[in-house]
Amino acid sequence: MTKTVLITGCSSGLGEHAARALKARGGWRVLATCRKPADVARLSSEGFESFVLDVADEKSRADGVAEALARTDGRLDALFNNAGHGQAGAVEDVPVEALRAIFETNVFGLHDLTRRVLPVMRAQRSGRIVMHSSGLGRNALRWRGAYNASKYALEGLTDTLRLELRGSGVHVSTLNTGPVTSKFRENSLPHFERWIDWENSALADAYRREVVPFFYAPPKRSLFQREPDAVTRRVIHALESPRPRARYLITPATHIAEGLRRILPQRAIDDISARF
Repeated sequence: MTKTVLITGCSSGLGEHAARALKARGGWRVLATCRKPADVARLSSEGFESFVLDVADEKSRADGVAEALARTDGRLDALFNNAGHGQAGAVEDVPVEALRAIFETNVFGLHDLTRRVLPVMRAQRSGRIVMHSSGLGRNALRWRGAYNASKYALEGLTDTLRLELRGSGVHVSTLNTGPVTSKFRENSLPHFERWIDWENSALADAYRREVVPFFYAPPKRSLFQREPDAVTRRVIHALESPRPRARYLITPATHIAEGLRRILPQRAIDDISARF
């Protein structure tokens, strides 16, 4: 029987890769949603079922879920909460408005979508919810305070939700993804330029050495960087396995960080993290 999955953030990168892989795999009816109508039109022209769903907009979230359920006669087998964005900048330089903006997408939007589909999955007594967190949801790095905070918050919500849904037939999995080839850096740049007045920061010299080159210099491939299929394989396992994992650590960097977290004191972890 064909199952239906709703995926957010399919305009590029990991969301689009997962949508393409599941569509090609068969057995899945893929609802590939995007924030921009132009991306919806592009995917639709390629044969995808695509419509607008802006995770940062409450009305769009409500309309998107309603559209999904209208197309599927009220059934939804899986939700891949993939959409999100980054916000670079030192914690002291991130205005509250910027923190609200990233939480609206990375936390509140995912939470709202999940609440909207859960009554359907509970009634079915089956469903899969996959939350796209990050290695930075468990291990903080400098210059990423707003993003770290949003992913730490998502971790807490997801861990609790998983416990509360035990026995319901609805399984919840978290993806802790490390460096993967995508447009994440490119898509994060407008948020940095909008919110961070780095030239007037007390840390301006450090921004000039570390953060500005990250955005404007030619990208360098990380030693531990992987391709999008590393994520998509885990998404497929989370959606199809009879026993999906609660947590998927993706890329060597995330595995290493998790291992160090278990064996080293916090001071040692801080010493290591401060180098990145």
